[in-house]
Amino acid sequence: MTLLHQNASSETNIHHDIDTIISLENVGVSFSTGTKNDDYKSLLYKSLLRRKWSTAKPKEFWPLRNISFQGYKGEILGIVGTNGSGKTTLCKLIAGVLQPDEGELYVNGRVTALFSLALGFNKEMTGRENVYLNGTMIGIDKKKINEFITEIHEFSGIGDFFDRPVKYYSSGMKARLGFSVAACLEPEILILDEALNTGDLEFSQKAAKKMKEMVTRAKMVVLVTHSLKYAKENCDRLIWIDNGAVKKIGDPQEIIKLYEEHVQTNKKKPQNLKTTGLDINGVMNKKTDLKIIQSQNLGVSYHFNREKYWALKNVTLDVHEGEVVGIIGRNGAGKSTLCKVLTNILVPDEGKLSITGKTTALLSYGAGFNGQLSGRDNIYLNGMLLGIPKKKIDENLNKIIEFSELGKRIEEPIKQYSSGMKSRLGFSIAAFLEPDVFIIDEALSAGDIAFNQKASEKIQEMINSAKAVIIVSHSMGFVEKVCTRAIWLNKGEIVSDGEPKKVIEEYRGFVQKAKENRNAKMGSR
Repeated sequence: MTLLHQNASSETNIHHDIDTIISLENVGVSFSTGTKNDDYKSLLYKSLLRRKWSTAKPKEFWPLRNISFQGYKGEILGIVGTNGSGKTTLCKLIAGVLQPDEGELYVNGRVTALFSLALGFNKEMTGRENVYLNGTMIGIDKKKINEFITEIHEFSGIGDFFDRPVKYYSSGMKARLGFSVAACLEPEILILDEALNTGDLEFSQKAAKKMKEMVTRAKMVVLVTHSLKYAKENCDRLIWIDNGAVKKIGDPQEIIKLYEEHVQTNKKKPQNLKTTGLDINGVMNKKTDLKIIQSQNLGVSYHFNREKYWALKNVTLDVHEGEVVGIIGRNGAGKSTLCKVLTNILVPDEGKLSITGKTTALLSYGAGFNGQLSGRDNIYLNGMLLGIPKKKIDENLNKIIEFSELGKRIEEPIKQYSSGMKSRLGFSIAAFLEPDVFIIDEALSAGDIAFNQKASEKIQEMINSAKAVIIVSHSMGFVEKVCTRAIWLNKGEIVSDGEPKKVIEEYRGFVQKAKENRNAKMGSR
């Protein structure tokens, strides 16, 4: 194994032209199962659980093997593939977080990597303080951070929240700040591993433009995403990773076509479903006059430095039995706060709220998971957190595991899962425990195309048992396809409520106008 990282060295036998920034030749990385490689915290957990120490010989697992490709100066290189295919492991190799066990790896430049959202954030510190923390973590000196701090603040678009603790941020606001730090501090090689999943439409467009500007000055950008539309519009080339190997490399349009065909060919038809698509008319026919959720003038406020901030204000809505309601809006609009109120995590400061039935919430992927426990153990842990009796979990255990498609990896600690695998397991747990009101807050943002299709179909099936489903998503296509109704929130208030296509058109018009105003403001400087 030859490893040449970050700066070329004349002492190796690897030779590349100046336009080759990344090169992998037959690279592989392996992990060993068993207790020998566990950290001390995992060993302590197993001791407390009184598990027997394994005497079996650790098994070797290769998440990546025989990986060969090159990345070139000035390009945005996209990586696509199903959950657990090895995308995150590949990014960690390029970033130097992991070292290859075989093959040759060459990386010519300083790598800045953003792995999912909020990595490295301290929730008790303000956004501004976290900029310095994150900048220091990726090797940027304080003087340079001082030069870019205003630009980072403006680009993130989080306004006054920049000087508020990160614990008050939504997942999308964390994604905005994380990208702004990584992109504005002039990286040579930027890796974004599903880091924009929870970014709203407006910020995704800004980020795409920023990436294209960056590659004119930096060396290259590596982008992992499950949004095939985003990849097609913004990447110069795509790498399709499947089961730890490179399936295909080439033009984004060609790769996406092959990938989508592969997904459809290998798609498993869910049991007890007559269709592989979502029958919206069937869902709408389930709507009744019974009001499951009734809220009147709901308000939720936070206090910081003697100032009062309203995360929700004057929210009045009724949700009827049989409805699938999509909630949309920019980051920080109050979507997650509304979900937390509906699940009794937060108590409103004003207004009235009435809910008929038991609410089950899936608040972002991996919420409530314990990284030291296996996927199987986390099914029981999450079930208990949701108030589900152990007997019912036992009855549904095999269905949950089968739907998640994690296979033997269900016995591995959650800390070894990708964000997409956590998304799969989290949805499977919540969906099979038959809630009255099912709330999904960005929990499918890291799911791949195949699993999101399964999830859409499962939501339709759930309407037969659940009374209502509420979905928070930045995927307008997903909301338009799945939901019978959409609500657009902005600055904690309802702007529009009605038929999904109409509400989405209004929201897109708002985003476009904001973009034009921003460009006009920049042009006048």
